[in-house]
Amino acid sequence: MADLKYTLHTHTIRFDGQNTPAEMVAHAKDLGFNTIGFSNHFIVNPAIRNSKLYYYSELGGYHNIYSGSFKEAVYKFKIHYAEIEKIRKLYPEMNILRGMEVDFFDNDKWKEGFQEAIRLLKPDYTIGSAHFIEHDGVLLNTHDWQSADPELQKELLKQYWSNVEKAAGSGLFTWMAHLDLPKKAGLGFGDEWMVLENKAVRAAAKSNTAIEINTGFYRNYCYEPYPSNRVLKMIKRSKVPVLLSDDAHSMEAIGRHFDEAQNLIEFFKLKTFDVNSLIK
Repeated sequence: MADLKYTLHTHTIRFDGQNTPAEMVAHAKDLGFNTIGFSNHFIVNPAIRNSKLYYYSELGGYHNIYSGSFKEAVYKFKIHYAEIEKIRKLYPEMNILRGMEVDFFDNDKWKEGFQEAIRLLKPDYTIGSAHFIEHDGVLLNTHDWQSADPELQKELLKQYWSNVEKAAGSGLFTWMAHLDLPKKAGLGFGDEWMVLENKAVRAAAKSNTAIEINTGFYRNYCYEPYPSNRVLKMIKRSKVPVLLSDDAHSMEAIGRHFDEAQNLIEFFKLKTFDVNSLIK
């Protein structure tokens, strides 16, 4: 499969995507891809329905991405994975994989629940992420940080990077998603965060966890992916493998900015993750 062309970080309708899995597969095939993986959000926390974002998720119709228990989340994903199995039969020429994008929470009960969920669901891969952190007993999404005062923002950023470091070093994930996610809220651009960024990268290296180059953050005011070039230099030094990610929430986003991201891989001479290893 030397000509492998893949997209593995995608989201679909009934979660927070805009298209059905079948529509995503058909469009990926039209674009010349031969591998697609679905990685809808797997966010489990007993307090999730008290978070600010849950109200808006209900309004938007994508509350399926949040669950108060692993039992609830497993039930949702069994239905989702059954749909993927049907689509596999319709497109035997495509490699269609079952993944999940998982919010990591640093406590033993969560880890035990997640490992049992993996045993039951048997995904082809897992993506680690940290959209939420627990602060003073409240679950805060990255979007919530924009309205915080500067000192609290710094505290939240420290907590965020500590969470990412622990997730990257846990060995629970195939790769880590959008490492410097807070920059979507305009935070974390300064060089003072380099020490914490480097700790997270070193944790990934130690646990043999890959890191994605996520092309979902190319903006007019900051034309770069997640992570930044300074983090890519750390990834290079630590010899962490990377793979491309479009984080597509619609079929139009499949493969977006992959050419620019591939140029970064070649420019920094980064080690690449073997996507073939996921295909059975």
